[in-house]
Amino acid sequence: KPTPEMLRNVDILVYDIQDIGCRSYTFISTMGLAMEAAANAGKEFMVLDRPNPLGGVRVEGNLVEKGRESFVGQYPIPYIYGLTPGELAEYLNNEGLLGAGVSVDLTVIPMDGWQRNMTFSQTGMPWVLPSPHIPTTDAALLYPATGIMGELSYVSIGVGYTLPFSLAAAPWIDAQKLSERLNDIGIPGIEFRPIYYKPFYGQFKNDNVAGVQVYIKDAANAPLSIIQFYVMQELASMYPSHKAFATAAPSRVKMFDQVCGSAKVRQLFTKRYKVDDMIDFWEQDARQFKEKSSKYYIYK
Repeated sequence: KPTPEMLRNVDILVYDIQDIGCRSYTFISTMGLAMEAAANAGKEFMVLDRPNPLGGVRVEGNLVEKGRESFVGQYPIPYIYGLTPGELAEYLNNEGLLGAGVSVDLTVIPMDGWQRNMTFSQTGMPWVLPSPHIPTTDAALLYPATGIMGELSYVSIGVGYTLPFSLAAAPWIDAQKLSERLNDIGIPGIEFRPIYYKPFYGQFKNDNVAGVQVYIKDAANAPLSIIQFYVMQELASMYPSHKAFATAAPSRVKMFDQVCGSAKVRQLFTKRYKVDDMIDFWEQDARQFKEKSSKYYIYK
């Protein structure tokens, strides 16, 4: 968050960063905190809007609970929130969600030619990686599909290999069997294939691991954020001694809860390690948020 000293000689603080449309990707937390600082300093704030790589239709995940705010969940919005940075800035500003309910003098410079149903690949623009582990538009789409699971450090999600956020693998996994079980679930728009690799760094560095690669066959109809919970469900059934939270350090469990915005996601899931036990809670806020946030839509 900018300090008053940083803003002393600033007239307008400009946000011009490519986000990836997921709550735990911290650029939007920085945006909100910068808006708060600008408001407190009496400075103008401007957003040069950019596409949401996930499109502006998809909304998934529960809201961050009061008291659970963190840098990976700064504001009460769903995990996938379906807004551009400019639309989200308007939402935070006008709904009184900035610190102490302040409001900033906000200007959003809109894009030309973007439509809500566009993923980034449909814009025709070149992808410039916003961070090292989001090198492609596929990585942006799959970040919310595996990133929560990755907080537990019990499987490799491809960070440390050439396919970040696209994988779920470990030395103890039967890749063929896991792939078959996940494909049998029939998650819309998603397919899995067996994969074998050796991470260059990070989780299981230099170990041979096996698991699945996630393929998005139909992005418009694929639920993204729930994929990792199905992976954890099947692994718990196949390998009871390797359940997701069995050996996780307390700090990793805390981070998992912060990314989820609530401890209840974990508590419901770990009753039986079944998606059926937590999916209603995960999906409970999406429709209402979509209705509430739609009045801030800049694009059709």
